Amino acid sequence: MIYQSNRLLDISILEKYDTQKMHVFYDRWPEIARKSFESNQDSVNFDGINHIVFAGMGGSGAIGDIFASILSKSRIHVNVVKGYTLPKTVDSNSLVISTSISGNTAETLTALNSAKELGCKTISFSSGGSMEEFCKKNNLEFRKISFYHSPRASFVSFLFSMLKTLQNVLQLKVSDVKECITYLENLKEDISSENLTNRNPAIKFAEWFTGIPLIYYPYGLQAAAIRFKNSLQENSKIHAISEDVIETCHNGIVSWEKPSNVQPILLQGKDDYIKTKERWKILKEYFEENEIDFWEIYSVDGSILSKLVNMIYFLDYSSIYKAIISKTDPSPVKSIDFVKKRL
Repeated sequence: MIYQSNRLLDISILEKYDTQKMHVFYDRWPEIARKSFESNQDSVNFDGINHIVFAGMGGSGAIGDIFASILSKSRIHVNVVKGYTLPKTVDSNSLVISTSISGNTAETLTALNSAKELGCKTISFSSGGSMEEFCKKNNLEFRKISFYHSPRASFVSFLFSMLKTLQNVLQLKVSDVKECITYLENLKEDISSENLTNRNPAIKFAEWFTGIPLIYYPYGLQAAAIRFKNSLQENSKIHAISEDVIETCHNGIVSWEKPSNVQPILLQGKDDYIKTKERWKILKEYFEENEIDFWEIYSVDGSILSKLVNMIYFLDYSSIYKAIISKTDPSPVKSIDFVKKRL
Protein backbone atom coordinates (compact mmCIF):
# COMPACT_ATOMS: atom_id res chain seq x y z
CA MET A 1 0.00 0.00 0.00
CA ILE A 2 1.00 3.61 -0.51
CA TYR A 3 0.67 5.78 2.58
CA GLN A 4 0.55 9.52 2.23
CA SER A 5 -0.89 12.06 4.69
CA ASN A 6 -4.26 10.67 5.85
CA ARG A 7 -4.76 8.23 2.98
CA LEU A 8 -4.98 4.54 3.81
CA LEU A 9 -5.17 3.28 0.23
CA ASP A 10 -4.16 4.85 -3.05
CA ILE A 11 -6.56 4.79 -6.02
CA SER A 12 -3.78 3.57 -8.31
CA ILE A 13 -3.31 0.50 -6.10
CA LEU A 14 -7.05 -0.11 -6.00
CA GLU A 15 -7.31 0.05 -9.79
CA LYS A 16 -4.17 -2.05 -10.26
CA TYR A 17 -5.57 -5.07 -8.42
CA ASP A 18 -9.28 -4.56 -9.03
CA THR A 19 -8.83 -5.13 -12.75
CA GLN A 20 -12.54 -5.53 -13.51
CA LYS A 21 -13.46 -2.44 -11.47
CA MET A 22 -15.75 -4.15 -8.99
CA HIS A 23 -15.43 -1.16 -6.66
CA VAL A 24 -17.01 1.12 -9.28
CA PHE A 25 -20.23 -0.91 -9.13
CA TYR A 26 -20.19 -0.97 -5.34
CA ASP A 27 -19.89 2.81 -5.37
CA ARG A 28 -23.15 2.75 -7.34
CA TRP A 29 -25.07 0.45 -4.99
CA PRO A 30 -27.34 3.19 -3.54
CA GLU A 31 -28.11 4.48 -7.04
CA ILE A 32 -28.77 0.96 -8.37
CA ALA A 33 -30.99 0.17 -5.37
CA ARG A 34 -33.14 3.25 -5.91
CA LYS A 35 -33.34 2.72 -9.67
CA SER A 36 -34.34 -0.93 -9.20
CA PHE A 37 -37.11 -0.21 -6.70
CA GLU A 38 -38.45 2.65 -8.79
CA SER A 39 -38.46 0.51 -11.96
CA ASN A 40 -41.62 -0.39 -13.84
CA GLN A 41 -41.58 -4.00 -12.65
CA ASP A 42 -45.15 -5.17 -12.09
CA SER A 43 -46.04 -6.28 -8.57
CA VAL A 44 -47.64 -9.69 -8.15
CA ASN A 45 -50.38 -11.08 -5.94
CA PHE A 46 -50.77 -14.73 -4.96
CA ASP A 47 -53.90 -15.80 -3.10
CA GLY A 48 -54.03 -18.50 -0.44
CA ILE A 49 -50.31 -18.65 0.24
CA ASN A 50 -49.28 -20.22 3.56
CA HIS A 51 -45.78 -21.34 2.66
CA ILE A 52 -42.99 -19.56 0.76
CA VAL A 53 -39.80 -21.19 -0.45
CA PHE A 54 -36.86 -19.09 -1.63
CA ALA A 55 -34.59 -21.13 -3.89
CA GLY A 56 -31.14 -19.82 -4.80
CA MET A 57 -27.43 -20.37 -4.40
CA GLY A 58 -24.60 -18.02 -3.38
CA GLY A 59 -25.62 -14.37 -3.72
CA SER A 60 -29.12 -15.44 -4.76
CA GLY A 61 -29.37 -17.54 -1.61
CA ALA A 62 -28.35 -14.50 0.45
CA ILE A 63 -31.35 -12.65 -1.00
CA GLY A 64 -33.55 -15.52 0.20
CA ASP A 65 -32.04 -15.20 3.67
CA ILE A 66 -33.00 -11.51 3.77
CA PHE A 67 -36.58 -12.21 2.71
CA ALA A 68 -36.79 -14.94 5.35
CA SER A 69 -35.73 -12.35 7.95
CA ILE A 70 -38.34 -9.88 6.69
CA LEU A 71 -41.03 -12.56 7.00
CA SER A 72 -39.78 -13.96 10.32
CA LYS A 73 -42.57 -12.29 12.32
CA SER A 74 -45.34 -13.21 9.88
CA ARG A 75 -47.59 -16.26 10.03
CA ILE A 76 -46.20 -17.57 6.73
CA HIS A 77 -43.98 -20.64 6.90
CA VAL A 78 -40.68 -19.86 5.12
CA ASN A 79 -37.87 -22.07 3.82
CA VAL A 80 -34.64 -21.06 2.11
CA VAL A 81 -33.41 -23.81 -0.21
CA LYS A 82 -29.75 -23.77 -1.21
CA GLY A 83 -29.64 -26.97 -3.17
CA TYR A 84 -31.64 -29.20 -5.49
CA THR A 85 -34.50 -30.43 -3.30
CA LEU A 86 -37.69 -28.69 -2.19
CA PRO A 87 -39.21 -29.41 1.24
CA LYS A 88 -41.68 -32.31 1.34
CA THR A 89 -44.30 -29.88 2.69
CA VAL A 90 -44.73 -27.88 -0.56
CA ASP A 91 -48.10 -28.06 -2.29
CA SER A 92 -50.49 -25.91 -4.34
CA ASN A 93 -50.61 -23.36 -1.51
CA SER A 94 -46.84 -22.91 -1.61
CA LEU A 95 -45.08 -20.13 -3.49
CA VAL A 96 -41.63 -21.06 -4.78
CA ILE A 97 -39.50 -17.99 -5.56
CA SER A 98 -36.50 -19.00 -7.65
CA THR A 99 -33.54 -16.66 -8.07
CA SER A 100 -30.53 -17.24 -10.30
CA ILE A 101 -28.65 -14.09 -11.18
CA SER A 102 -26.98 -15.79 -14.14
CA GLY A 103 -30.12 -17.75 -15.00
CA ASN A 104 -28.11 -20.95 -15.32
CA THR A 105 -27.74 -22.23 -11.75
CA ALA A 106 -28.26 -26.00 -11.94
CA GLU A 107 -29.55 -26.44 -8.40
CA THR A 108 -32.13 -23.65 -8.67
CA LEU A 109 -33.35 -24.79 -12.08
CA THR A 110 -33.89 -28.28 -10.65
CA ALA A 111 -35.90 -26.84 -7.74
CA LEU A 112 -37.97 -24.72 -10.14
CA ASN A 113 -38.77 -27.74 -12.30
CA SER A 114 -39.86 -29.67 -9.20
CA ALA A 115 -42.12 -26.77 -8.15
CA LYS A 116 -43.80 -26.82 -11.56
CA GLU A 117 -44.36 -30.57 -11.45
CA LEU A 118 -45.78 -30.37 -7.90
CA GLY A 119 -48.27 -27.66 -8.87
CA CYS A 120 -46.77 -24.94 -6.69
CA LYS A 121 -47.24 -21.28 -7.47
CA THR A 122 -43.96 -19.89 -8.81
CA ILE A 123 -42.18 -16.71 -9.76
CA SER A 124 -38.59 -16.57 -10.96
CA PHE A 125 -35.94 -13.87 -11.26
CA SER A 126 -32.78 -13.90 -13.40
CA SER A 127 -30.82 -11.83 -15.88
CA GLY A 128 -31.83 -14.30 -18.61
CA GLY A 129 -30.30 -17.70 -19.39
CA SER A 130 -31.98 -21.08 -19.05
CA MET A 131 -34.34 -19.86 -16.34
CA GLU A 132 -35.92 -17.30 -18.65
CA GLU A 133 -36.27 -19.90 -21.41
CA PHE A 134 -37.83 -22.44 -19.01
CA CYS A 135 -40.36 -19.95 -17.63
CA LYS A 136 -41.41 -18.72 -21.07
CA LYS A 137 -41.76 -22.28 -22.37
CA ASN A 138 -43.95 -23.27 -19.42
CA ASN A 139 -45.86 -19.97 -19.09
CA LEU A 140 -44.53 -19.29 -15.58
CA GLU A 141 -44.19 -15.90 -13.89
CA PHE A 142 -40.76 -14.44 -14.65
CA ARG A 143 -38.97 -11.14 -14.16
CA LYS A 144 -35.76 -10.22 -15.97
CA ILE A 145 -33.39 -8.19 -13.79
CA SER A 146 -30.37 -6.10 -14.79
CA PHE A 147 -26.96 -7.69 -14.28
CA TYR A 148 -24.01 -5.63 -13.00
CA HIS A 149 -20.42 -6.94 -13.15
CA SER A 150 -20.97 -10.24 -11.27
CA PRO A 151 -23.67 -12.07 -9.30
CA ARG A 152 -22.40 -10.68 -5.98
CA ALA A 153 -22.15 -7.11 -7.28
CA SER A 154 -25.68 -7.47 -8.72
CA PHE A 155 -27.06 -8.11 -5.23
CA VAL A 156 -28.91 -4.79 -4.83
CA SER A 157 -30.24 -4.82 -8.39
CA PHE A 158 -31.95 -8.13 -7.72
CA LEU A 159 -32.93 -7.47 -4.12
CA PHE A 160 -34.66 -4.15 -4.75
CA SER A 161 -36.28 -5.29 -8.00
CA MET A 162 -37.66 -8.28 -6.10
CA LEU A 163 -38.81 -6.05 -3.25
CA LYS A 164 -40.78 -4.03 -5.80
CA THR A 165 -42.31 -7.13 -7.41
CA LEU A 166 -43.07 -8.95 -4.14
CA GLN A 167 -44.12 -6.00 -1.97
CA ASN A 168 -47.71 -7.24 -1.75
CA VAL A 169 -46.63 -10.78 -0.88
CA LEU A 170 -44.22 -9.48 1.76
CA GLN A 171 -46.68 -6.85 3.02
CA LEU A 172 -43.72 -4.52 2.82
CA LYS A 173 -43.77 -0.90 3.89
CA VAL A 174 -42.47 1.33 1.10
CA SER A 175 -41.17 3.64 3.83
CA ASP A 176 -38.85 0.85 5.03
CA VAL A 177 -37.35 0.50 1.54
CA LYS A 178 -36.85 4.26 1.19
CA GLU A 179 -35.25 4.38 4.64
CA CYS A 180 -32.87 1.59 3.65
CA ILE A 181 -31.78 3.39 0.48
CA THR A 182 -31.21 6.63 2.38
CA TYR A 183 -28.96 4.77 4.81
CA LEU A 184 -27.06 3.29 1.84
CA GLU A 185 -26.52 6.75 0.40
CA ASN A 186 -25.16 7.99 3.72
CA LEU A 187 -22.92 4.94 4.16
CA LYS A 188 -21.47 5.35 0.69
CA GLU A 189 -19.97 8.69 1.74
CA ASP A 190 -17.89 6.86 4.35
CA ILE A 191 -16.87 3.61 2.67
CA SER A 192 -16.71 4.18 -1.10
CA SER A 193 -13.58 4.47 -3.24
CA GLU A 194 -14.06 8.24 -3.13
CA ASN A 195 -12.88 8.15 0.51
CA LEU A 196 -9.63 6.15 0.65
CA THR A 197 -8.57 7.88 3.87
CA ASN A 198 -8.21 7.04 7.53
CA ARG A 199 -11.86 8.09 7.91
CA ASN A 200 -12.99 5.04 5.88
CA PRO A 201 -14.11 2.44 8.46
CA ALA A 202 -14.31 -0.37 5.89
CA ILE A 203 -10.61 -0.03 5.01
CA LYS A 204 -9.57 0.20 8.66
CA PHE A 205 -11.57 -2.96 9.40
CA ALA A 206 -10.04 -4.79 6.41
CA GLU A 207 -6.55 -3.90 7.62
CA TRP A 208 -7.30 -5.25 11.10
CA PHE A 209 -7.95 -8.90 10.33
CA THR A 210 -4.92 -10.78 9.05
CA GLY A 211 -5.90 -14.31 10.04
CA ILE A 212 -9.09 -16.33 9.63
CA PRO A 213 -12.22 -14.28 10.46
CA LEU A 214 -14.75 -15.92 12.76
CA ILE A 215 -18.01 -14.03 12.36
CA TYR A 216 -20.34 -14.14 15.36
CA TYR A 217 -23.94 -13.06 14.80
CA PRO A 218 -27.35 -13.02 16.50
CA TYR A 219 -30.21 -14.85 14.80
CA GLY A 220 -31.64 -11.67 13.27
CA LEU A 221 -28.38 -10.82 11.48
CA GLN A 222 -27.66 -14.29 10.15
CA ALA A 223 -28.21 -13.19 6.54
CA ALA A 224 -25.47 -10.55 6.85
CA ALA A 225 -23.05 -12.99 8.47
CA ILE A 226 -23.48 -15.66 5.82
CA ARG A 227 -23.16 -13.10 3.05
CA PHE A 228 -19.95 -11.73 4.63
CA LYS A 229 -18.47 -15.22 4.88
CA ASN A 230 -19.26 -15.81 1.21
CA SER A 231 -17.86 -12.42 0.14
CA LEU A 232 -14.61 -13.00 2.02
CA GLN A 233 -14.28 -16.35 0.29
CA GLU A 234 -15.06 -15.03 -3.20
CA ASN A 235 -13.53 -11.54 -3.09
CA SER A 236 -10.67 -11.89 -0.62
CA LYS A 237 -9.96 -15.57 -1.39
CA ILE A 238 -9.58 -16.43 2.31
CA HIS A 239 -11.18 -18.93 4.65
CA ALA A 240 -13.94 -17.59 6.90
CA ILE A 241 -16.24 -19.02 9.57
CA SER A 242 -19.65 -17.89 10.85
CA GLU A 243 -21.35 -18.95 14.11
CA ASP A 244 -24.50 -18.02 16.01
CA VAL A 245 -23.46 -16.23 19.21
CA ILE A 246 -25.89 -18.21 21.39
CA GLU A 247 -24.89 -21.57 19.94
CA THR A 248 -21.17 -20.82 20.21
CA CYS A 249 -21.52 -20.41 23.99
CA HIS A 250 -22.40 -24.13 24.09
CA ASN A 251 -19.49 -25.38 21.98
CA GLY A 252 -17.45 -23.00 19.80
CA ILE A 253 -16.12 -20.89 22.66
CA VAL A 254 -14.01 -23.84 23.83
CA SER A 255 -11.87 -23.47 20.69
CA TRP A 256 -10.39 -20.27 22.14
CA GLU A 257 -8.64 -22.25 24.87
CA LYS A 258 -5.79 -22.85 22.41
CA PRO A 259 -4.00 -20.08 20.50
CA SER A 260 -4.71 -19.78 16.76
CA ASN A 261 -4.77 -17.29 13.90
CA VAL A 262 -8.57 -17.02 14.06
CA GLN A 263 -9.94 -13.52 14.78
CA PRO A 264 -13.42 -12.87 16.23
CA ILE A 265 -15.76 -10.37 14.58
CA LEU A 266 -18.95 -9.48 16.44
CA LEU A 267 -21.97 -8.43 14.34
CA GLN A 268 -24.46 -6.80 16.66
CA GLY A 269 -27.84 -5.11 16.46
CA LYS A 270 -28.53 -2.12 18.67
CA ASP A 271 -31.86 -3.70 19.62
CA ASP A 272 -30.76 -7.32 19.96
CA TYR A 273 -32.88 -9.44 22.28
CA ILE A 274 -32.01 -8.77 25.94
CA LYS A 275 -30.65 -12.28 26.51
CA THR A 276 -28.53 -11.99 23.36
CA LYS A 277 -27.05 -8.75 24.71
CA GLU A 278 -26.19 -10.67 27.86
CA ARG A 279 -24.25 -13.22 25.78
CA TRP A 280 -22.40 -10.46 23.94
CA LYS A 281 -21.33 -9.00 27.27
CA ILE A 282 -20.10 -12.37 28.54
CA LEU A 283 -18.28 -13.17 25.30
CA LYS A 284 -16.49 -9.81 25.28
CA GLU A 285 -15.51 -10.29 28.92
CA TYR A 286 -14.08 -13.70 28.04
CA PHE A 287 -12.06 -12.29 25.14
CA GLU A 288 -10.73 -9.42 27.24
CA GLU A 289 -9.69 -11.68 30.12
CA ASN A 290 -7.88 -13.98 27.69
CA GLU A 291 -6.32 -11.10 25.73
CA ILE A 292 -8.07 -12.05 22.49
CA ASP A 293 -8.44 -9.06 20.19
CA PHE A 294 -11.89 -8.67 18.59
CA TRP A 295 -13.76 -6.23 16.34
CA GLU A 296 -17.33 -5.03 16.87
CA ILE A 297 -19.69 -3.98 14.07
CA TYR A 298 -23.13 -2.58 14.86
CA SER A 299 -26.14 -2.40 12.58
CA VAL A 300 -27.87 0.88 11.81
CA ASP A 301 -31.18 1.74 13.46
CA GLY A 302 -34.40 1.17 11.57
CA SER A 303 -36.15 -1.76 9.91
CA ILE A 304 -34.66 -5.24 9.56
CA LEU A 305 -34.19 -4.46 5.86
CA SER A 306 -32.08 -1.38 6.68
CA LYS A 307 -30.06 -3.30 9.26
CA LEU A 308 -29.21 -6.21 6.97
CA VAL A 309 -28.61 -4.42 3.67
CA ASN A 310 -26.45 -1.67 5.14
CA MET A 311 -24.39 -4.15 7.12
CA ILE A 312 -23.92 -6.20 3.95
CA TYR A 313 -22.81 -3.08 2.05
CA PHE A 314 -20.18 -2.31 4.67
CA LEU A 315 -18.96 -5.91 4.94
CA ASP A 316 -18.92 -6.54 1.19
CA TYR A 317 -16.84 -3.43 0.60
CA SER A 318 -14.50 -4.50 3.40
CA SER A 319 -13.95 -7.81 1.60
CA ILE A 320 -12.98 -5.90 -1.56
CA TYR A 321 -10.53 -3.74 0.36
CA LYS A 322 -9.14 -6.88 2.02
CA ALA A 323 -8.47 -8.31 -1.42
CA ILE A 324 -6.64 -5.17 -2.55
CA ILE A 325 -4.58 -4.98 0.64
CA SER A 326 -3.45 -8.56 0.03
CA LYS A 327 -2.74 -7.80 -3.66
CA THR A 328 -5.60 -9.99 -4.85
CA ASP A 329 -8.03 -9.35 -7.69
CA PRO A 330 -11.53 -9.66 -6.14
CA SER A 331 -13.38 -10.50 -9.36
CA PRO A 332 -12.12 -13.88 -10.71
CA VAL A 333 -13.56 -17.03 -9.10
CA LYS A 334 -11.51 -19.72 -10.84
CA SER A 335 -12.44 -22.45 -8.37
CA ILE A 336 -16.17 -21.93 -8.94
CA ASP A 337 -15.55 -22.03 -12.69
CA PHE A 338 -13.64 -25.31 -12.19
CA VAL A 339 -16.68 -26.89 -10.50
CA LYS A 340 -19.26 -25.53 -12.95
CA LYS A 341 -17.36 -26.85 -15.98
CA ARG A 342 -17.60 -30.35 -14.53
CA LEU A 343 -21.30 -30.36 -13.70
